[in-house]
Amino acid sequence: MQKNTESHKPLFSGFSDADTEQINRALAIVEQIPEDSHYFRPTGVEVAAILMDLNVDLKTILAAILSDPRLANLNSKPNIKGIFGKKVAALVDDVNWLNKLTVYTLEMTDQPNQTETLRRMLLSMTQDVRSVLIKLAYRVQRLKVLPKDSYELRRFIAQETLDIYAPIANRMGIHQLKWELEDMAFRYLKPQSYRRIAKSLSDNRAQRENCINSFIELLQKKLADEGISAKIYGRPKHIYSIWKKMRRKQLDINELYDLLAVRVIVDNLSNCYMTLGVVHSFWQTIPKEFDDYIANPKENGYQSLHTVILDPQGNRIEVQIRTQQMHDFAELGVAAHWSYKEGGKHDTAIEKNIASLRKLLEEKGDDTLSENFRSELFSDRVYVLTPAGKLIDLVKGSTPLDFAYAIHTEIGHRCRGAKVNGRIVPLTYSLKSGEQVKILTAKEGGPNHNWIDLNLGYLKSSAAIGKVKSWFKNQQQNQNIITGKTILDKESQRLGLKILNLNELAKHFNQPDTDKLLEAIGRSDITRRQLAAFFKVPELEAPLQPRSRQALGLRLRQALQGKKTEVKSVISVDGIDNVLTSLAHCCVPVQGDDIIGYISHKKGITIHRKDCENIMHLAPEKQDQLIAVNWGEKKTSHAIPIVIDAFNSKNLLNDVTHILAHAKIHISNAALNTHPDFSAQLNLTIQIENTDQLSQVLNKISQLTNIVDVKRKT
Repeated sequence: MQKNTESHKPLFSGFSDADTEQINRALAIVEQIPEDSHYFRPTGVEVAAILMDLNVDLKTILAAILSDPRLANLNSKPNIKGIFGKKVAALVDDVNWLNKLTVYTLEMTDQPNQTETLRRMLLSMTQDVRSVLIKLAYRVQRLKVLPKDSYELRRFIAQETLDIYAPIANRMGIHQLKWELEDMAFRYLKPQSYRRIAKSLSDNRAQRENCINSFIELLQKKLADEGISAKIYGRPKHIYSIWKKMRRKQLDINELYDLLAVRVIVDNLSNCYMTLGVVHSFWQTIPKEFDDYIANPKENGYQSLHTVILDPQGNRIEVQIRTQQMHDFAELGVAAHWSYKEGGKHDTAIEKNIASLRKLLEEKGDDTLSENFRSELFSDRVYVLTPAGKLIDLVKGSTPLDFAYAIHTEIGHRCRGAKVNGRIVPLTYSLKSGEQVKILTAKEGGPNHNWIDLNLGYLKSSAAIGKVKSWFKNQQQNQNIITGKTILDKESQRLGLKILNLNELAKHFNQPDTDKLLEAIGRSDITRRQLAAFFKVPELEAPLQPRSRQALGLRLRQALQGKKTEVKSVISVDGIDNVLTSLAHCCVPVQGDDIIGYISHKKGITIHRKDCENIMHLAPEKQDQLIAVNWGEKKTSHAIPIVIDAFNSKNLLNDVTHILAHAKIHISNAALNTHPDFSAQLNLTIQIENTDQLSQVLNKISQLTNIVDVKRKT
């Protein structure tokens, strides 16, 4: 056992004595794993060895060694937290979770939204960026031993690598791993294409090397003449990227002219642009192929100058120019950060290089790579699965009800319960990434008004809340349309109209279509009096024939003497009290309303509200029939109709009558209409003394928990 531990030590050289002691402790733990000649999957030591080339820190190496899958089979589990600390233990937990994750399916290859959601989910659920690095190294080692697996498993793992892990490596800027993952996965998926490209590259290697060496020798001399120190070497083209370019341009490999590439590493930023000037001065360039990724870095932080030249033989050679620090970040991405972390201050170029990467991978306000990684990009998201394995991207804090509406609006409307990971949960349950959600629905029905109450916590998503509100709005609109049609039918029957031109009617009342017309009638925006006016039916009565002013004076004196009147009301007419009058049925005035009198043919003085539409639109020839009136001091009650809309009929009548009884208000008529979704409309006629009393009681009713709207019916 000790012998095996010693054999691993050369893999992990370069650490301090204290760090080396920690590594030896980890190696001693994995050496306790019984030998298994049939085991060929990645081991922790193999993965740690891959990570050594990425210049990672001690905790990453320890976590890689200790996340060896075989440790789960030990009878006595090591106390990783006690021996190596909570950071290493958390890393190991993250890696073990990533290694066991089984969300990916081959169908996701044709579903780019699903693959992107899964990549985001992986990054959002890992607490530390180093666990992702370790997982990528595990995948590299897994691909190396993949030939020992079945054909189906090889293709599955290779496709998952291209869809999920290579893009994550690219996003983190670790091109060294990205290219390795892509080429190995491509080899398993397209073995013939891989071998053909590899053979073509091998057959032409000598010619390419001569071309590259000649260019490097001449460029080295030109830079030396300018006093620029640089390392120049040929850059291999990766097989997968060549294949993608062949497909994109519809060309054979022999027709590609940019397989030759050179990389130039210089000391500082200014020398990057000086080198570019030298290249453009001595060689013919292709302008469309120039890119300045130093001034405009890629999203993952990549920086470099790219240009393409033509040598005297007509060969196209791509030239990449960068500093050593830019190069390290280009190859190692976030992993390169540890190389500089202990080295003192960062220069401006480095900070600019990794600025966008920090936005992706670091917490706010931290100048070094945070060990407790939480990406800003994913901090407000949660990723959950359907029973079929489809990933759904939701806002953080979302509930099963939000999930239901994200699946389909109708599923949201009919949602009545939910299971999370097979367990029944409340609809207010806060979902966590990685959970599987199943929605329980009713065959019919709609949402509950409680769902849009933010204080109750049923919905987090503004989109879902909007869908619920829209449903209730549509239900009210439909009900108003039905009511409006009923009113219009009754009016047409009463007025003896056989044919109604609804389009003409809609145009008259400035409504865009007939549905909007019926809706306006149903919610009393268009009154029966207005309809009567349209059909040219008298609004009040025929105007007085101007036979003489004496007739008008006679009727006024009769009214003041209490003759030919119907209802006694406390009204003062021209300062005279105890005048018998009648209240208009069109506007139902209440004590406190601003009122005016109308001298009618048969009913004496009819009292209207001053804002009554019939008074506001009174024909000029009738203006002489108006007279000033005021409320007297004696209290009296008035029958006022009110309408109450509620989203739940349960206890509605009881709650409302309790409020009215407490206010000593008598109910003279009541009608409760319930709907299939349990909402209800309560129509009441109550006895009110004045407008203040009416306002107070309506306000109290509106404060009941299930009330949608309460108003005086016009």
